[in-house]
Amino acid sequence: MPDSSTPTSTPDAAPASVDPPGPSLNRQILSLAVPALGALVAEPLFVLIDSAMVGHLGPDSLAGLSLASSLLTTIVGLFVFLAYATTATTARRFGAGDRVGGLQAGVDGAWLAALLGLVAALLLAIGAPWAVDVMGADGAVAAAAIAYLRASAPGLPGMLVVYAATGTLRGLLDTRTPFVVASAGAVGNVAVNATLLYGVRMGIAGSGLGTAIAQTAMAVALLWPVVRAARAAGVPLSPRAAGMRASLGSGAPLLVRTVSLRAAILATVWAATALGATALAAHQVVNSLWNFTAFALDALAIAAQALVGTALGRAEAVGAEHVGGPTVDAALRRCLAWGVAAGAVIGVVLAGASPWLPYLFTSEAAVVAAARPALLVAATAMPLAGAVFLFDGVLMGAGDGRYLAGAQMATLLPYLPLAIVVAHGWPAAGTAGLVWLWVAFAWVFMGARALVTGLRARGDAWRH
Repeated sequence: MPDSSTPTSTPDAAPASVDPPGPSLNRQILSLAVPALGALVAEPLFVLIDSAMVGHLGPDSLAGLSLASSLLTTIVGLFVFLAYATTATTARRFGAGDRVGGLQAGVDGAWLAALLGLVAALLLAIGAPWAVDVMGADGAVAAAAIAYLRASAPGLPGMLVVYAATGTLRGLLDTRTPFVVASAGAVGNVAVNATLLYGVRMGIAGSGLGTAIAQTAMAVALLWPVVRAARAAGVPLSPRAAGMRASLGSGAPLLVRTVSLRAAILATVWAATALGATALAAHQVVNSLWNFTAFALDALAIAAQALVGTALGRAEAVGAEHVGGPTVDAALRRCLAWGVAAGAVIGVVLAGASPWLPYLFTSEAAVVAAARPALLVAATAMPLAGAVFLFDGVLMGAGDGRYLAGAQMATLLPYLPLAIVVAHGWPAAGTAGLVWLWVAFAWVFMGARALVTGLRARGDAWRH
């Protein structure tokens, strides 16, 4: 793997038409994917930790966290383009030998993230009661959700800066630094949450504030290597309006994609809310485990994204289709095989542990009973999820955001009607309906995503 402190290629690099040997490509994929795993699972790991801690406060608190965390991750997820667009831009520029341009894009992305985070934090603090009401919650569940959202709001600028800085480091083919920072952040999150939740007795608000503190610390830690590299390359650190506009423009299609994705996720939470507090609490258990394992699979997509972006940048520099290092086709085939195989292994483990995993989140017998069958459904779809994330990563690495935006909107067409039907109690009401909701999400929605992105990845349009 190229050292992250040097350009990955020079414009006069000689093209190579032969794919690298299998073991070499496997090592490159794993050297990127394994560290990326730590960074990717940070956010779902925070939710997983919060769920495990808050769940023992009672089912109303766990249901409130389910609603609040879905709203919070939706807000943060709207800006995930800060990572994906920056990764694609920096990888492509470094692949073409433009180190200064890649670092400048990273600095601009960080400034844009900080400004967007401040606006989002203010809107969340003010609009939390309205957002919770729209989702149909009331009483103790609504109060818990509002408390968590308002306590989490100060951490939004840090959360978005983490995305931007991580994207820059990925473009530099450095996934180790985000891994170290994410690991430290997860450990710190446990300690701070435990202190605020149980020691200070802040309740669910302590969990939200603890996560905000951890995310802010992670943002500072991730910015430091970006700032150091920018200074060494003579890249100015001051905000540039033109650069931030360019960063926002390149990420706009991915923003549309993310809005569509979050619409499906919010529709799932809305449907689970309509099934009752017990079903919503059980959904939080299954959803936390789904996010944790599914984002783990996305690590391979990050490897594909970085390798594809770098290879395409090299191709632009020399005017060739195949250039030094792994070719696009080789990276795509190998990462797909790894993704599906890893999904199968994770699915088997998840299914085998399904009788006991819900107890990590709650001691309520009704919630455990409702979570188990839905968790089995989620486990069966893990190989499919591995393919979906891989195709997403490849197309993002190629900068094919416009297609992804339209394709993601199309996947809502088969899924939203099913979510609405399940919410109204067909084919089963209450906790039994949660199983059907997960069948619709894990197989219909994810299946539609696999179809539209897989067909695109098989073609050539995204390579140019």
